[in-house]
Formats: sequence, structure tokens, C-alpha cells
Amino acid sequence: MVTIGHAPFQSVELSFADASKRGLVKLTPPAAAITIITMQTLNIQRPGMPDLQFVLLVSALCTSGLSTLNVSEELRRRIFDSCWSLVSTDPPPTNPRERVLDLRFGTELTLDALVATIRQIFADAGVTELTWDHVPSEPSRPSSPAAEPLIDRLQKLYPDLPPKSDPPDQN
Repeated sequence: MVTIGHAPFQSVELSFADASKRGLVKLTPPAAAITIITMQTLNIQRPGMPDLQFVLLVSALCTSGLSTLNVSEELRRRIFDSCWSLVSTDPPPTNPRERVLDLRFGTELTLDALVATIRQIFADAGVTELTWDHVPSEPSRPSSPAAEPLIDRLQKLYPDLPPKSDPPDQN
């Protein structure tokens, strides 16, 4: 039992099977429930995922507007704009809904340049790991037909990945 101020609180010991996971514990008075928030993390140098997935995830995080992401809006904008300049000759879009990288026509060289750019910008800023507390969710819809060639290409590059599956029934 821990006393903070005048109110007694129960202490809770947490352990995670995956040592890289982090958790925050909200201590509440004994009669109330305990809320556990698992922080999502991504190591910039060793993300543990294919390069394409890494680029898409970082791009999505940088344009997500998540207030809990541990990098500034300015750094997020710099990452996206730098990646955009590698895949498009147009200036980066200013409308948040249009700030999406289209990598369908990229090459392995483009992908390598995107990964190197992301890592270099984060390294220059002293960021080694991204953290955020948005709960991961299941896909809300199936992949678009335009994404099929990319999915097929990924499966050829990484044959050990599980085969694609339909998203859970939304009914």
C-alpha cells in the first residue's frame, strides 16, 4: 500500500513478456480499477520490420497528428517533406488529407533513400526511438486493388511473412 497525500493507493507490479514494451500504470484508490496504457515504440535503427513497412509507418506517424508522439510537429513535417521530395517533383501538399506517400512506383533504390533519409533526420535530431500511446487496431477495410501489386511484391521479397488475409467481419 502506498500513501500519496492523504489517500491510500494500492501498488501494482507489472512484468511484460517482451522487455521492449513499456507500460504506464495509473494508480487509483483501492476500490477503483487500474488502467494500464501500453506505449508503442519503434527503434529507428533496428525497427524489426521490412524497410517498406518502416517507411510507411514512420510516414503515417509523422502525418497522424498524434499528440503523444515524442517528436515535434516541425520534425514530423521535415521527415515527410524530405521523403516526399524523393518520390515526387511536386511540392509537398499542405492539406493534411493529401500528405500520403505513394510508393507504388518506387524502386529499391528509392526505398533505400527513404530509409536513409528518415534515419539521418532523426539521428541529427537526437531521436533514436519513436514512442506513442495510440492503441493498435485491426484493418478497417481490405487493401485497395491498386495496392495488390505492392502486396505481391512484398510477399516475394519477404516470403516468410504470413499470407494476406481478409480483415475481420465488420458485421
